[in-house]
Amino acid sequence: MKAVRFHEYGGIDVLRVEEVERPVPGPGQVLVRVMAAGINPGEAHIRTGELHERWPATFPSGQGSDLAGVVAEVGPQVRGVAVGDEVLGFTHNRASHAEFVVVDDVTLTPRPEGLSWDAAGSLYVAGTTAYATVFAVDPGPADTVVVSGAAGGVGSIAVQLARRRGAAVIGLASEPNHAWLKDRDVVPVEYGEGVAERIRQASGGNVDAFIDTVGDGYVELAVELGVRPARIDTIRDWRAAAKVGARTYGEGAAACGVVLGELARLAERGEIEVPIARTYPLERVRDAFRELERGHTHGKIVLRP
Repeated sequence: MKAVRFHEYGGIDVLRVEEVERPVPGPGQVLVRVMAAGINPGEAHIRTGELHERWPATFPSGQGSDLAGVVAEVGPQVRGVAVGDEVLGFTHNRASHAEFVVVDDVTLTPRPEGLSWDAAGSLYVAGTTAYATVFAVDPGPADTVVVSGAAGGVGSIAVQLARRRGAAVIGLASEPNHAWLKDRDVVPVEYGEGVAERIRQASGGNVDAFIDTVGDGYVELAVELGVRPARIDTIRDWRAAAKVGARTYGEGAAACGVVLGELARLAERGEIEVPIARTYPLERVRDAFRELERGHTHGKIVLRP
């Protein structure tokens, strides 16, 4: 089968699509023929070695967590999954950017009929991360929540989940994404110089919680705006979080098939949208990451093996 590999840390040019042996499922495992697999910023940071101390790579390394596809084979002792089932799920083995992937049966959930392959295949990382960030700051109807990177993969889902809880949501995003945010009852605010004053104006001077999906000083900004550290969550700036006592709930805090299944059902019913920015064939994985790393992407970029 074909799979994405890299043999050393580096830029996009270290990515290769190689022929490798198709994996065989063991006890409690399932082989999935991948129909769609999202890509994520964390994968780029792992590939460059930026996150070596936190998440080191073993070479040659595959990549990819998100996946959706059709069950091709099941190992012994598998429960609740059969050959031919359409599923979405995840792997922690950096292996979903491939034509086939072996995963544990408990990491899968059925693909709802009305959920597209692209949305299903890019829901895990962004969706469970967004779910965890909203859980961490616990917004309610009396709260105003600010979300940085509000039009990105995680932010676009986080703003919708926070609105479902009844909170007023301010989304930091570039002007081209403001209409999308307004359509979802999110107050858009341009990021960049002067953002603190724009947030104060939009919030009436009262911000109760802050979800940071970007890093780059937003934890400090939240403190400046008067948000208690216990209601600040960042998925990028762990050092700043440790300094002020903010939270760092992310994907790992909600990494289970139950949460993924709940998100999939919400998406099928149209209660949350999973925006898809663009799709690429597996062979163009370098082009997909070039687009991702340029930033300002609205929603998810998806590989189609």
